[in-house]
Amino acid sequence: MADRLERGRDDLPRLVISRENVRGGVAGCVPCFLRSPDCDDGQVKEQPAAPAPVILGIDVLRPLPWATRIARTSHEGIRLLQEHRDSFIDELWLDHDLGGDDSIMPVVTLMEEAAFDGQPFRIGTVFVHSANPIGSETVVRSLTRWNYQVRRATA
Repeated sequence: MADRLERGRDDLPRLVISRENVRGGVAGCVPCFLRSPDCDDGQVKEQPAAPAPVILGIDVLRPLPWATRIARTSHEGIRLLQEHRDSFIDELWLDHDLGGDDSIMPVVTLMEEAAFDGQPFRIGTVFVHSANPIGSETVVRSLTRWNYQVRRATA
């Protein structure tokens, strides 16, 4: 007996599978060609959990509880970005003033140089959250120029 197309009570077509095309010859089983690629011997494998978003923050004071990693200085921030060089960063949160004479500008320079070399960091959105309006404007303009998606935010 071959597979055939019949009309159901609702007048919609339905496929009737012959015994020969049913895995193991048992009527009622899902035929192999209709199974998910994740199927193995009739058992559906669990999908791996979606990876957690990568949210990095560079800020001397704020706790940034949503961030997966935080750097407190520009030196730590550079190291943090370099650790994530080959992966996608969902969000990067930047504060301009990092205490004393330290600022976010060495990190911004690293990002600009990467873009200039044709290998920008893969970042979904850069959020600039600084109480320093001139510093935050400098960061926003610098990174926007290199096609990073930048937004001002409050943290």
